[in-house]
Amino acid sequence: MTDEELYESMTVFHSTGQDSWPQATQDQWNDHRWQLKNRVSSLAALEDRMELSAEERAGVLLAGHKLAMSITPHFFQLIDRDDPDCPIRRQVIPRIEEGWTAPEEMADPCGEDSHMPVPGLVHRYPDRVLFLVTDRCASYCRYCTRSRVVSGVGDQQLEIQWEAAFRYLEQHQEVRDVLLSGGDPLLLSDDKLDRILTRLRAIPHIQFVRIGSRIPIFLPQRITPELCAILQKHHPLFVSIHTNHPKELTTEVRAGLERLANAGIPLGNQSVLLRGINDSPLIQRALVHKLLMCRVRPYYLYQCDLINGSSHLRTPVATGLSIIEQLRGHTTGYGIPQYVIDGPGGGGKIPLNPEYILNRQPGRVILRNYENEVFEYPDPQPIPEEALRELHHLTQQSNEPDHVGHPISATL
Repeated sequence: MTDEELYESMTVFHSTGQDSWPQATQDQWNDHRWQLKNRVSSLAALEDRMELSAEERAGVLLAGHKLAMSITPHFFQLIDRDDPDCPIRRQVIPRIEEGWTAPEEMADPCGEDSHMPVPGLVHRYPDRVLFLVTDRCASYCRYCTRSRVVSGVGDQQLEIQWEAAFRYLEQHQEVRDVLLSGGDPLLLSDDKLDRILTRLRAIPHIQFVRIGSRIPIFLPQRITPELCAILQKHHPLFVSIHTNHPKELTTEVRAGLERLANAGIPLGNQSVLLRGINDSPLIQRALVHKLLMCRVRPYYLYQCDLINGSSHLRTPVATGLSIIEQLRGHTTGYGIPQYVIDGPGGGGKIPLNPEYILNRQPGRVILRNYENEVFEYPDPQPIPEEALRELHHLTQQSNEPDHVGHPISATL
């Protein structure tokens, strides 16, 4: 298959089907509560449906001590059960490599715990906060940057002091932007989510709220008209989804994203660059194009955080820079995410871009474009006094009857 044929195949929307759950009725399959109740979360349930590699089997046995395994039926249907390197499979099925911690890895690579003035609230940037509202997700990504606190099996538990968090936000008028995350906020009930958003909206200096969620990908059945109506009450509200591979964008996912967009919710996507999953320009091009077709703006491409047990999924930084360079100029600017690294230990997001400035000199910069053509761009210079005097002279002349309506200019 040529690259173009592969691209075309990846940008087609498919339904997942439900062949691994033939007993489920259509109503059950489309019910997010049934999906959650029937998640694949044990070795026995997984081996009932597919043959595991030795590395995967050992990884599942270890998962109960680090980060739980849980896969919704919808997302499980995307797994190629004959391909151990399937990009969907590698994101959610544990592997033995997770048990090894490289020297540079850490439990809290973003330094969130050290920027937490109130349990559950991270204040790392001047005008915005991260509000961790749950420790549970519909499925668990094996590279999760918060694996220390999500899923309920790690040594550390997420503590949320709700009233203290709301009081902190009320008292800190510099905060204008609140990001709800976790875990996954859209896993909360409609009523609880509505109450949280109502409290935030009652704080005058909070200008807008964001929700970070993988629910539209793992559990599109959760994006109900009722949920969209609740979210629509609290505008301006943004949703950042998380998808890494074009295969994840199914017809069901697209329908859910359209419901959110039709409710007036701006949608962005955050991807993580992962080895053997999406670390090629072709896959990234198909992903961003497919996102745009779903009315989602590619927002960030993250270098994988230095989370414990992630070395088998991380790529060199040069890989990400090469991908961005092969997108820039070759596709629409709306489709190009910002490549970032979260500074290890709590440095915040650091943008990374290919080198397009070749040289800086007094009064000018030397640039290259995506085709490696070189250009010079001069800095603006003060208008010469003599030119200004000439313009004033011409302006006076233009007031004379014979010059009214004629253009004036001065060149020296």
